[in-house]
Amino acid sequence: MKNETVKTGMRIGAVVGGLGFAMFGIMPGFYFGSFGTVILLQKLMGVVEPTLFVRAAVVMGTMVGITSAAAVSLVVGGLIGTAMGYVVSVPAAFRKAASARS
Repeated sequence: MKNETVKTGMRIGAVVGGLGFAMFGIMPGFYFGSFGTVILLQKLMGVVEPTLFVRAAVVMGTMVGITSAAAVSLVVGGLIGTAMGYVVSVPAAFRKAASARS
């Protein structure tokens, strides 16, 4: 079972990752999602004209790009926060082990 320090570190890391996504991740997710969709449609269909299907596909690609960027930001932030929680809890574990030996 995780101790409270590690859980708190994970939560703080996820919040920081979410804030990082809000500041730096929305625009790249939007750009790469829509641009990737247009490139994919161009490879599949040849010339891409602004039809209803193409517009709907670009909107869906944009949503996938933004969602992917958010997921990566939250997961990476949570992992970094968990690692920092473990680093912070190591001295307490050593103190507990030393007092148990005494």
